[in-house]
Amino acid sequence: MKLKIGIIDYGVGNLTSIRNTLNKVGFKAFISSNHSSLRDSDLILLPGVGAFKPAMDAIKEKGLNDFIYEMVREKTPILGICLGMQLLGRSSTEGQYTRGLNLIPEDVYSLEDNRCHVGWNNAKIFSKFKKLEIPDNLDFYFNHSFAFKPNLDFTVGETTYSGQQFTAIIMKDNIAGFQFHPEKSQMAGQILLKRIIFRLCSHA
Repeated sequence: MKLKIGIIDYGVGNLTSIRNTLNKVGFKAFISSNHSSLRDSDLILLPGVGAFKPAMDAIKEKGLNDFIYEMVREKTPILGICLGMQLLGRSSTEGQYTRGLNLIPEDVYSLEDNRCHVGWNNAKIFSKFKKLEIPDNLDFYFNHSFAFKPNLDFTVGETTYSGQQFTAIIMKDNIAGFQFHPEKSQMAGQILLKRIIFRLCSHA
């Protein structure tokens, strides 16, 4: 039976692309903001593009923050993508200090010189996470100007851009995040999505 992936719709970003990619690699993905519909998922996916504060405001307005905490208590795996990964963190300084979901107890910061990282780059996987069988040094598509710092307790892989390092993949128990867009990263993104989702769900 196909794993059911619930993509949280809180009004931020193009969700069709990630749904289509998930369906392509063998999952049953759907988009919803309805708590009851999402509760039936094997994994919850938190997407996102844009700014941290408006995204958190939208999540709270729909009561999705409380829903996400409920799913965490029930041990449902969660995967965040790009801004969605940042929202899993403790806070962000984007625009103004804003508290996040604090599922990953780390803060999000601006890249140096307010740089915007747009384009293809690889993710170097830390040796201690080789057991996850994540392909090393594959290129993924990034589009962001904020990120988690590198070499955190929960950093699985990191990227170097313009001389500065930051966390590209993060994982804590059955909660994970990608700073890049796997749905825009062609075959590399598809491989990673499939392996990480199976890994998260096998440990739920």
